[in-house]
Amino acid sequence: MSGALAGRSAVVTGASRGIGLATSRSLSGEGARVLMLARGAKELRERSADIGAAAVALPCDVSDRAGVAVAAQHIAAELGGAPDILVNNAGLFILGRIDALSQDDFAASLDVNLIAPFLLIRAFLPAMRERGDGHIVTVGSIADRQIFPENAAYAASKFGLRGMHEVMRAELRGTGIRTTLVSPGPTDTPLWNSMETGRTGLPPRTAMLSAEATADAILYAVTRPATVNVDELRLTRA
Repeated sequence: MSGALAGRSAVVTGASRGIGLATSRSLSGEGARVLMLARGAKELRERSADIGAAAVALPCDVSDRAGVAVAAQHIAAELGGAPDILVNNAGLFILGRIDALSQDDFAASLDVNLIAPFLLIRAFLPAMRERGDGHIVTVGSIADRQIFPENAAYAASKFGLRGMHEVMRAELRGTGIRTTLVSPGPTDTPLWNSMETGRTGLPPRTAMLSAEATADAILYAVTRPATVNVDELRLTRA
């Protein structure tokens, strides 16, 4: 297959819908072989089949630490090592006042939004270091540096995710491994299907970014020359 990413491999989490699905389509469209991770096996397999033979469905609940370890082993076996591109996109968004949030909901937000990216980075970074090549993309949020009411769990996880990206960037500079933080503003994805956006002061879905806009930003970052690192991209609706 031809394209800017021909011969390259990518892993995308949260890949069955929203930004993850749009990113999987975008990377595959440029020739990458994409391993798509998501919790819902049936939907994931349907979406990967829609993309075509270059997309591989790998059901995985990233909140399950043992499941992430098993998925990482499968990926390494499938690819013969670490992927060329890792896109940590899967996210959990639970609203609630800090005194009303349950411990389980707070912990679940950290598990999906922060711990899972850490585990996948830790799984693949040694092999990336050994070969001197790789690109780790972290999908953040406007909430990784701006706070909103009822956002205690999400903000804690996304601020932590941005901090981890910045440390990783400092540690990996000059190694050949690139790291990019892509932080979109409110984005029209199925995440909003079960909640009223008005309660948080967010714009209507028609005024949000599209998932494809973030996927385009990710594609831009990973297709720059090997000597160019896009440290951070912050996206808002024009």
